[in-house]
Amino acid sequence: MIANSLSDLTACKINEFDTEALRQSISLIRTLNWTKHVNRRVNSGGWDIFPLRVPSHTINQHPIQQCFNIENNTEWCNTKPLSNTNTLLQVLATLHCPLESVRLMRLFPRAHIKPHQDQGLSVNNGKARLHIPIESNDRLSFVVNNHVIPMKTGELWYINADQIHEVINHGKTSRINLVIDCLTNDWLIGQLMKSKHKINSPIACRN
Repeated sequence: MIANSLSDLTACKINEFDTEALRQSISLIRTLNWTKHVNRRVNSGGWDIFPLRVPSHTINQHPIQQCFNIENNTEWCNTKPLSNTNTLLQVLATLHCPLESVRLMRLFPRAHIKPHQDQGLSVNNGKARLHIPIESNDRLSFVVNNHVIPMKTGELWYINADQIHEVINHGKTSRINLVIDCLTNDWLIGQLMKSKHKINSPIACRN
């Protein structure tokens, strides 16, 4: 059962990691083929994805299936690029909750992920979305339920993706986030409860 004190939670900083190590860890992946996001209605400009942990039945399928066929799956496996990247594996090993999809998501300069909701994707509904910015800039805005989330590179944040959110990159460089979907468990609830960096949105104030 989710603690009542988390029912209003919009975002929460959980941990932080070595930014330079994270950047170096994706140097090879950056040169590989990424997949454009298929939902053009919610974005303008460049937004692409590299799958790292995928539904097991898609491991030999097209990256589009690996990136976006992530609903209602129970078995997951790491792709070779993730298995060959020790730094990312070490980061994921610190998350003591069941991991589902893990992706790198890149938003190009002057691109915009428009306001939208990922229905049901919140700790209150049993699933959580975590973000670690690996590359960013000072003109990148990540907004959830009208709150600008002060995510810095290397920081691990929980985002209530069930609330309306958008990302705007006004900068001259791309933003790359490690995006992790996981299941809610006692460990994750404990991390959120003890965090001193919470952003809350009372239910009565939500859109």
